[in-house]
Amino acid sequence: MKRRTFLSATVAGIGAASIARAAEQAPMPLRTLGKSGLRVSWFCLGGFHMRKNGLDNAVKMIDRALDLGVTFFDSANKYHDGASDEAYGAAFGGSSSKRQKALLMSKAQLRTEAEATEQLEQTLRRMKTDYLDLWQCHEVSRIDEVERIFGPGGSYEAFVKAKKAGKVRHIGFTGHHDPAVHMALLNGGDEWETIQHPVNLIDPHYLTFRPVMQAAREKGLGLIAMKTNAIGHITANGIATIPECLRYAMARRPDVIVSGVETLEQLDENVATIKTAQPFSDQEIETLLSRTSKTKIGPEIEQYKRKEA
Repeated sequence: MKRRTFLSATVAGIGAASIARAAEQAPMPLRTLGKSGLRVSWFCLGGFHMRKNGLDNAVKMIDRALDLGVTFFDSANKYHDGASDEAYGAAFGGSSSKRQKALLMSKAQLRTEAEATEQLEQTLRRMKTDYLDLWQCHEVSRIDEVERIFGPGGSYEAFVKAKKAGKVRHIGFTGHHDPAVHMALLNGGDEWETIQHPVNLIDPHYLTFRPVMQAAREKGLGLIAMKTNAIGHITANGIATIPECLRYAMARRPDVIVSGVETLEQLDENVATIKTAQPFSDQEIETLLSRTSKTKIGPEIEQYKRKEA
């Protein structure tokens, strides 16, 4: 499928210097992260990709993001065996003023209370902080995991207790494998404050998370969008540009859009899009989804989702 430009008014195609100016000069949109009450930048720096090119590069991207008005930062205990958490420790650990500007999120993927608690302690040490602004139960994929999380000695207790102890301010959960699993998590725990899942222009065609997003919105959870480019497969297959992927996500009205970038140039481009581009209109989305539905590539593009029998 050839690359399509669904609307011409994006930052795509302008020079790097112009993109940098747009990223610097335009104000950063702020949103309230659901019932957590946190005021967050609409753009969140993804923790996995920014750590791919070494610690020094990651710290430079974190500093650049702060300069651009980004206040929300993503990580997870498992990303590069803790190296993502360590990058934030290197960036913020020696500066209380920088830490006060940042809202730090990390995640734990182990399912018992003891294991999740240990992962939290590891993250706090690596980040050189005594609290997280948001701690999430990471990458829940199967119903049996949900049963372990909420069962005796399950990790849900670790999240609730960590919040009561002041080690984390807010708690939530993430996943990208199966919307039914997300719905079970959503309905299983009253203490959850945030939810994170894929939001992209292929999602509506295959195991869509849109009903989950609506249910979470009705419960007042903070909505965190991820996989806007389906781990690179949307652009790699010529379906849409990165600005178009972001503008689609913007149109779905999440409270935060997590964006993975590996270079300062990519960071500037994505921040400039969030700051200056218009979300797609309902009519543009309808046209876009009509075109992408003909590709029949949902499971090929969103390879992280459960495969239907």
